[in-house]
Amino acid sequence: MTPDDSTPMPSCDNCELSLSRRQLLQGIGFASIAALIGLGVPRSVAIAMTPVPTRARRLLAGNPSYPIPSADGVQIDRDQEVILVRWQGSVYAFNLSCPHQRTALRWNDGDHQFQCPKHHSKYRPDGTIVSGRATRGMDRFSVSRAGNEIVVDVNAMHKEDQDRAGWDAAVLHV
Repeated sequence: MTPDDSTPMPSCDNCELSLSRRQLLQGIGFASIAALIGLGVPRSVAIAMTPVPTRARRLLAGNPSYPIPSADGVQIDRDQEVILVRWQGSVYAFNLSCPHQRTALRWNDGDHQFQCPKHHSKYRPDGTIVSGRATRGMDRFSVSRAGNEIVVDVNAMHKEDQDRAGWDAAVLHV
Protein backbone atom coordinates (compact mmCIF):
# COMPACT_ATOMS: atom_id res chain seq x y z
CA MET A 1 0.00 0.00 0.00
CA THR A 2 1.21 3.47 -0.73
CA PRO A 3 1.04 5.89 2.18
CA ASP A 4 -1.39 8.28 0.46
CA ASP A 5 -3.97 5.84 -0.90
CA SER A 6 -5.06 2.23 -0.84
CA THR A 7 -3.41 1.22 -4.13
CA PRO A 8 -1.14 -1.80 -3.61
CA MET A 9 2.55 -1.35 -4.43
CA PRO A 10 3.79 -3.38 -7.41
CA SER A 11 5.53 -6.66 -6.65
CA CYS A 12 9.30 -6.79 -6.84
CA ASP A 13 9.51 -10.48 -7.74
CA ASN A 14 11.13 -9.68 -11.08
CA CYS A 15 13.61 -7.10 -9.78
CA GLU A 16 17.16 -7.63 -10.93
CA LEU A 17 18.64 -5.99 -7.83
CA SER A 18 20.08 -8.72 -5.69
CA LEU A 19 22.50 -7.99 -2.87
CA SER A 20 24.37 -10.49 -0.78
CA ARG A 21 24.36 -10.02 2.96
CA ARG A 22 27.99 -8.90 2.76
CA GLN A 23 27.18 -6.26 0.13
CA LEU A 24 24.26 -4.99 2.20
CA LEU A 25 26.35 -4.72 5.38
CA GLN A 26 29.16 -3.03 3.47
CA GLY A 27 26.72 -0.51 2.04
CA ILE A 28 25.29 0.20 5.49
CA GLY A 29 28.81 0.70 6.84
CA PHE A 30 29.72 3.17 4.11
CA ALA A 31 26.39 4.99 4.54
CA SER A 32 27.05 5.28 8.29
CA ILE A 33 30.47 6.78 7.66
CA ALA A 34 29.01 9.23 5.13
CA ALA A 35 26.26 10.25 7.58
CA LEU A 36 28.78 10.88 10.36
CA ILE A 37 30.97 12.95 8.04
CA GLY A 38 27.86 14.86 6.92
CA LEU A 39 27.16 15.70 10.56
CA GLY A 40 30.61 17.25 10.88
CA VAL A 41 32.47 14.33 12.45
CA PRO A 42 36.06 14.27 11.12
CA ARG A 43 36.60 11.50 8.54
CA SER A 44 39.22 9.66 10.61
CA VAL A 45 36.92 9.61 13.65
CA ALA A 46 33.89 8.53 11.60
CA ILE A 47 35.81 5.59 10.12
CA ALA A 48 37.10 4.53 13.54
CA MET A 49 33.59 4.64 15.01
CA THR A 50 32.00 2.38 12.41
CA PRO A 51 32.80 -1.34 12.26
CA VAL A 52 33.92 -2.19 8.75
CA PRO A 53 33.19 -5.56 7.19
CA THR A 54 36.42 -7.06 5.92
CA ARG A 55 37.80 -10.20 4.34
CA ALA A 56 41.17 -11.76 4.78
CA ARG A 57 43.59 -10.55 2.13
CA ARG A 58 45.04 -14.04 1.91
CA LEU A 59 45.48 -17.17 3.93
CA LEU A 60 48.98 -18.05 5.16
CA ALA A 61 49.09 -21.71 6.20
CA GLY A 62 45.34 -21.51 6.82
CA ASN A 63 45.60 -18.28 8.83
CA PRO A 64 43.98 -15.07 7.57
CA SER A 65 46.06 -11.94 7.06
CA TYR A 66 44.83 -8.36 6.96
CA PRO A 67 46.41 -5.01 6.17
CA ILE A 68 47.56 -3.26 9.34
CA PRO A 69 44.74 -0.83 10.18
CA SER A 70 45.89 2.76 9.69
CA ALA A 71 43.69 4.19 12.47
CA ASP A 72 41.75 3.09 15.53
CA GLY A 73 38.69 1.08 14.56
CA VAL A 74 36.96 -2.27 14.31
CA GLN A 75 36.89 -4.65 11.34
CA ILE A 76 34.76 -7.79 11.28
CA ASP A 77 35.51 -10.79 9.06
CA ARG A 78 32.45 -13.01 9.38
CA ASP A 79 33.90 -15.65 7.04
CA GLN A 80 36.87 -16.27 9.35
CA GLU A 81 34.91 -15.33 12.52
CA VAL A 82 37.56 -12.76 13.42
CA ILE A 83 37.21 -9.28 14.87
CA LEU A 84 40.28 -7.15 14.18
CA VAL A 85 40.70 -4.10 16.41
CA ARG A 86 43.25 -1.31 16.38
CA TRP A 87 43.00 0.68 19.58
CA GLN A 88 45.44 3.13 21.14
CA GLY A 89 48.51 1.81 19.32
CA SER A 90 47.71 -1.89 19.68
CA VAL A 91 46.13 -4.45 17.35
CA TYR A 92 44.05 -7.35 18.67
CA ALA A 93 42.26 -10.22 16.95
CA PHE A 94 39.24 -11.70 18.72
CA ASN A 95 36.91 -14.58 18.18
CA LEU A 96 33.62 -13.22 16.84
CA SER A 97 31.64 -15.07 19.51
CA CYS A 98 30.92 -14.03 23.08
CA PRO A 99 32.74 -16.37 25.49
CA HIS A 100 29.56 -16.78 27.55
CA GLN A 101 27.27 -18.59 25.09
CA ARG A 102 28.90 -18.14 21.67
CA THR A 103 26.61 -15.39 20.33
CA ALA A 104 28.17 -13.04 17.74
CA LEU A 105 29.35 -9.85 19.39
CA ARG A 106 28.44 -6.37 18.17
CA TRP A 107 30.36 -3.10 18.33
CA ASN A 108 28.60 -0.17 20.02
CA ASP A 109 29.90 3.11 18.57
CA GLY A 110 28.39 5.24 21.34
CA ASP A 111 30.41 3.85 24.22
CA HIS A 112 33.26 2.22 22.26
CA GLN A 113 32.44 -1.24 23.62
CA PHE A 114 31.52 -4.64 22.30
CA GLN A 115 28.22 -6.05 23.50
CA CYS A 116 26.64 -9.48 23.41
CA PRO A 117 23.06 -9.07 22.15
CA LYS A 118 21.92 -12.17 24.05
CA HIS A 119 22.86 -11.45 27.67
CA HIS A 120 24.35 -7.95 27.32
CA SER A 121 27.90 -8.67 28.44
CA LYS A 122 30.08 -5.66 27.57
CA TYR A 123 33.77 -5.54 26.66
CA ARG A 124 36.35 -2.80 26.10
CA PRO A 125 38.13 -2.57 22.72
CA ASP A 126 41.03 -4.60 24.18
CA GLY A 127 38.60 -7.43 25.02
CA THR A 128 38.49 -6.85 28.78
CA ILE A 129 35.12 -7.65 30.38
CA VAL A 130 33.21 -4.63 31.70
CA SER A 131 29.92 -6.16 32.84
CA GLY A 132 27.41 -8.90 32.17
CA ARG A 133 27.06 -12.66 32.53
CA ALA A 134 30.37 -13.52 30.87
CA THR A 135 33.08 -14.49 33.35
CA ARG A 136 36.12 -13.61 31.22
CA GLY A 137 37.29 -11.25 28.50
CA MET A 138 36.82 -11.85 24.80
CA ASP A 139 38.84 -14.76 23.41
CA ARG A 140 41.99 -13.48 21.67
CA PHE A 141 43.89 -15.05 18.79
CA SER A 142 47.67 -14.87 18.56
CA VAL A 143 48.76 -12.22 16.07
CA SER A 144 52.03 -11.57 14.26
CA ARG A 145 53.31 -9.08 11.73
CA ALA A 146 54.34 -10.03 8.19
CA GLY A 147 55.46 -6.84 6.44
CA ASN A 148 52.45 -4.52 6.35
CA GLU A 149 49.99 -7.22 7.33
CA ILE A 150 48.65 -8.78 10.51
CA VAL A 151 48.52 -12.58 10.47
CA VAL A 152 45.91 -14.06 12.80
CA ASP A 153 46.64 -17.57 14.08
CA VAL A 154 43.11 -18.96 14.26
CA ASN A 155 44.47 -22.17 15.80
CA ALA A 156 45.90 -20.30 18.80
CA MET A 157 42.94 -18.90 20.70
CA HIS A 158 43.64 -17.69 24.24
CA LYS A 159 41.01 -17.62 26.96
CA GLU A 160 41.69 -15.03 29.64
CA ASP A 161 40.78 -17.33 32.55
CA GLN A 162 42.70 -20.39 31.29
CA ASP A 163 45.75 -18.87 29.59
CA ARG A 164 46.31 -15.40 31.03
CA ALA A 165 49.91 -15.16 29.81
CA GLY A 166 48.92 -16.12 26.24
CA TRP A 167 45.94 -13.77 26.37
CA ASP A 168 48.13 -10.87 27.53
CA ALA A 169 50.72 -11.63 24.82
CA ALA A 170 48.12 -11.83 22.00
CA VAL A 171 48.59 -8.20 20.97
CA LEU A 172 50.70 -6.39 18.41
CA HIS A 173 51.94 -2.87 19.15
CA VAL A 174 52.03 -0.61 16.08
